[in-house]
Amino acid sequence: QVQLVESGGGLVQPGGSLRLSCAASGSIFSINGMGWYRQVPGKQRELVASITSSGTTTYADSVKGRFTISRDNAKNTVSLQMNSLKPEDTAVYYCNAKYPVFYGMEMDYWGKGTLVTVSS
Repeated sequence: QVQLVESGGGLVQPGGSLRLSCAASGSIFSINGMGWYRQVPGKQRELVASITSSGTTTYADSVKGRFTISRDNAKNTVSLQMNSLKPEDTAVYYCNAKYPVFYGMEMDYWGKGTLVTVSS
């Protein structure tokens, strides 16, 4: 089993910053992609940012220029630095990790989520 634990969520004013962190533990041999997703009630969970094992990043258009994802492969952690936060960034943020199970196939693991609330 693999466990993902997020931290860093909370209440922040518009324009403020938060840094989310996620630590993976358990039966870890390798991790392909890691990322952050977010979800609000009534909406589909959406990708915020992802990063491959080699460091290639992908961002949702809505967060480009404001959020930065990074990972430490040795520590099996991934972080999301969120700057210039907007009320529409309010959501539960979930850490995601993709593990290879066999050639060409991956298994998704998810953290339980951390709430980010952007409000004045």
